[in-house]
Amino acid sequence: MTNEQVIRVVLADDQSLIRAGFRALLEAEPDIRIVGEAETGVAAVRLAADLVPDLVLMDIRMPVMDGIEATRVITGKEESRNVRVVILTTFDADEYVYDALRVGASGFLLKDAETADLLHGVRSVVRGDALLSPAVTRRLIAAYVHEHPGRPGRRVTELEMLTKREREVLALVAGGLSNDEIAERLVLSPLTAKTHVSRLLAKTGSRDRAQLVVLAYESGLVQPGRPVAG
Repeated sequence: MTNEQVIRVVLADDQSLIRAGFRALLEAEPDIRIVGEAETGVAAVRLAADLVPDLVLMDIRMPVMDGIEATRVITGKEESRNVRVVILTTFDADEYVYDALRVGASGFLLKDAETADLLHGVRSVVRGDALLSPAVTRRLIAAYVHEHPGRPGRRVTELEMLTKREREVLALVAGGLSNDEIAERLVLSPLTAKTHVSRLLAKTGSRDRAQLVVLAYESGLVQPGRPVAG
């Protein structure tokens, strides 16, 4: 957030009515400000670099450059790599969600989500303390990985740098558990659980918890249909 504790947001959607609706909902909140709007992925990339907002709410289907590619560019550019991206979509297809997280999105939200869920998601992602809609995201990632069996296991070497405890924590993060829930499951203090998650982010070079979820699935540490250990 900025020094004024105001969350600065860019809206990226090719439909003006959608942008107007989100603007009305978000700017009704005292701690959220819309600083820019984009009709294309290219415009979203430019605004992210020029304005460096806290968050981009990104539609998937846009002309010129789609939201997945725009997210990849934003999170890969030095000037905008710290900008969080949340995918907004009416499509809950597995591939969209999985690919968005793989290229750097911090989460996703369906456009018909309740206002309270939207606001909670925006604040949570900017804080970096939770993956947006974890239960739904886990289900979609699991389904996609199950349908693409060649993907899991290709990042297994990244697990080798982790301790046994860190692998346990990673599995629980992938299961959608919060730091407090991880602490309870592993009989740790909340501070210790938070420290483990911070170390995981640093060791793996992950942007946030969303990227840890992708790592857990692609390394084969967590597999669809199997209970999370811990």
